[in-house]
Amino acid sequence: MENSVSGHGHSDPPGAAPGEMGEAAWADVLRAVDRTYAELVDYQEKLESRNAELRALRGVLASIRESIGDYLVVTDRDGLIVEVSASFCAMVGVAEAQAVGRPFLDFLEPGAREALRRAIEQAVLDRSVAAVEAPLTSSDGPEPVEWRVAPRQEQRRRLGAVLTGRPLGELRRAYSELAEGHERLKQAQTLLVRNEKLASLGRLLAGVAHELNNPISFVYANSHALGKYVDRFEQYFERVQAGAPREELVDLRAKLRLDRDLKNLRSALNGAQEGAERVRDIVADLRRLSADGTGDMVPFDLGDCARVAASWVERGSRSDLKIAFEGACDGPAMGRPGHIQQVLMNLVQNAADAIAGQADAEITLRLHSDARREMIDIRDNGPGVPEDLAAAIFDPFFTTKDVGAGTGLGLAISAKIVEEHGGTLELLPQEGGACFRVALRRAESAKDAGKGTERE
Repeated sequence: MENSVSGHGHSDPPGAAPGEMGEAAWADVLRAVDRTYAELVDYQEKLESRNAELRALRGVLASIRESIGDYLVVTDRDGLIVEVSASFCAMVGVAEAQAVGRPFLDFLEPGAREALRRAIEQAVLDRSVAAVEAPLTSSDGPEPVEWRVAPRQEQRRRLGAVLTGRPLGELRRAYSELAEGHERLKQAQTLLVRNEKLASLGRLLAGVAHELNNPISFVYANSHALGKYVDRFEQYFERVQAGAPREELVDLRAKLRLDRDLKNLRSALNGAQEGAERVRDIVADLRRLSADGTGDMVPFDLGDCARVAASWVERGSRSDLKIAFEGACDGPAMGRPGHIQQVLMNLVQNAADAIAGQADAEITLRLHSDARREMIDIRDNGPGVPEDLAAAIFDPFFTTKDVGAGTGLGLAISAKIVEEHGGTLELLPQEGGACFRVALRRAESAKDAGKGTERE
């Protein structure tokens, strides 16, 4: 009986004690259960960790939806809103719960819906990103928005689209305000340039008034003297016409001092003529200064131009100003003499301001040339320009003068004028005083450059 049971069960191999392999197999089962349980626990921990990460990610995405200024809209395949940012809801005036589930295109201006619908279809079909401008309908009217459309998909399944919109209204208003501000800045700059020109004109007119005052006063004084002489001669000749006797005429001539007046008459005429000629020369210089300021560029003598400019500064100076000339140019420069004269007047005036009050104040204008340029250096013996200010001295509105004494546009405008002539205005390094160099094209070089351009 026992042999029969043992023969049919095959639970124990030959030579093994009854029940030994059954316990081993049970132990294997228990170990397998333990491993499976451990794996399940590990999987559960990983799953919980992933769920925590997913919840954190959803929280981040929710914060992003709440905080971003741009619009974020996620739609399904039918174009219904799945998720939406708070900024979008604020713009269209609905709560998030009211927006979710509604067709996205319903929130757009009717005329822009078709274009955005085609852009969404094309982006989803091509799996690409598209951009299109389509305004939203808001309580304040159409709000222009630039939309970027990207496909929303999982593996190969098309789930819908993701749209991000950038509001253009504020940006365009900012551009408009910037343009208006730029225009106001240009107007302010124009006004400052005009004021600088008026300041230069004021200095010029002060010099003209001072210069004209002497010859006009001389003409006036001599004309007054001539009037008195005419009265005396008329009185004498009236007696001559009346047939007065010779003795009376001799006594009258002595009494009226006609012999002295006759000598002074020539002197008064010469003085009046000299004063009138001086006035004529001043007017001629003024006409030259104004008439040559516009028009085409012409060859001109840089030295003569500098002398006229220096003379105007001397006329307007309230103190004894010593201006010396050195050297000479090899030939004529090319440009508009009136414009260059204004530049040189500004440079000489700046030098005069820098050395004002010095006992040994002196300005030296040195003319020289190189192979292609005619140059003039305006040098003073003043305090000079500090090294830390030299780099900014040609910047608009930069000035070392006291408040109200200058706008800081003189050197900037002068440099611009010289550049328009194809030349350069630079501050030269030197010890003691300041030295500015104006370099202009020689007339021959300008002609050669023109011929070269024509050949090209």
